[in-house]
Amino acid sequence: MSGLQFVSTRGAAPPVTLSAAIAQGLAPDGGLYVPARLPSVDRSGLAHATSLPRIARTALAGFFAGDRLQPMLGEIADAALDLPAPTTSVEACRDPLFALELHHGPTAAFKDFGARFLAESLQRLHSGGEPLTILVATSGDTGGAVAAAFHRRPWVRVVILYPAGLVSPRQEQQLTCWGDNVAALRVAGTFDDCQRLVKDAFGAADLRSRHRFSSANSINVGRLLPQMVYYAASSLDLERRTRAKPSYIIPAGNLGNAFAALWARALGFPIARIVLAHNLNRTVPDFLQTGTWRPRSSVATLASAMDVGNPSNMERVRALYPSIGEIREQMSADSIDDATIRSRIGEDFVNYGRIWCPHTATAAEVYSRLTAAERAGRPWVVVATAHPAKFNEIVEPIIGRQVTVPPSLARLLELPQHAVDLPPTLEALAAALE
Repeated sequence: MSGLQFVSTRGAAPPVTLSAAIAQGLAPDGGLYVPARLPSVDRSGLAHATSLPRIARTALAGFFAGDRLQPMLGEIADAALDLPAPTTSVEACRDPLFALELHHGPTAAFKDFGARFLAESLQRLHSGGEPLTILVATSGDTGGAVAAAFHRRPWVRVVILYPAGLVSPRQEQQLTCWGDNVAALRVAGTFDDCQRLVKDAFGAADLRSRHRFSSANSINVGRLLPQMVYYAASSLDLERRTRAKPSYIIPAGNLGNAFAALWARALGFPIARIVLAHNLNRTVPDFLQTGTWRPRSSVATLASAMDVGNPSNMERVRALYPSIGEIREQMSADSIDDATIRSRIGEDFVNYGRIWCPHTATAAEVYSRLTAAERAGRPWVVVATAHPAKFNEIVEPIIGRQVTVPPSLARLLELPQHAVDLPPTLEALAAALE
């Protein structure tokens, strides 16, 4: 097999090419695909690069080397990553604080980058015949981004599973407004139930024989590769501006975005600390504290897209850093409750003039807890994962004003909803797929 091989985190599946890893989504043994080795990156050509497509050509070249998609990497990046991702200064803050704004895409959340890249990759891999069926479990933002990226592409159908009553009204609108080749299933359960159903469907031989399944969750390596690019771009930009390596505070749920940052740093991009900001779903903070991995049922919070009790991408973290000691060296984590999220939204609006969504507010709160010595003279970046207009019912009463709705989101809010209610069983999902 030429080119970089991708292997399962569980070690019981044969190695595959990048194209096969993207097309399959999940390995046959239930594991997640990772490269057999991390490729090297030649940063010499990135001294003055600023655009995401340009940086993607270099940062991802080693992952695509020898694969059938290699000649198409540039055009995939051009089509998918032509989105703003500015790292802006929080001017009123005494210390060097920045926000990596990842909410300027079509569905106003960071998931747009990965979903668009995956759609462009799969379109070039599709060879005709039976359409793909993309199964996607979402805790809020993933489903809308995937729907937008794949909408009306004739070679694919998208089936979104989301937890009933556990996403914001505007998130639900973005999950259910598409029609055509996109079906929304409102599951009577939690995000973890939705994620379990997707994994069970992938593991059911009879369903696999009737449907060509693929995944667009962050379990798919095709989602994570482009997310590395904005960390590469942001860190290079800030190193030029501040002459220091920036540290990132990342709102964390299923750990895809956090793992993309870990990968970017492992490839040699100038990233100092990586700190994860969790809501009351404390699986990861507790693991880092105790050394015992203990998934549990998710808890509903204001930061609903992060309501994950069994984060899938911890498998990738543990594959890259096998011991708890290594993981603790690579990242830390904190947990924020709803009352504190509300307070942080209000305080940072007053102090900095910044309007955060509840998820970004978890990262802003973690920043506020750093010691003065940790903050002073060192660039820190709060990762702004979603536009606050998606959570207007939470944010607007706190700040006492309306949040301006981005035009792309305003258009979606005018469309009719289409959703099917579903009990959290594989049998019900199988029937819905038929």
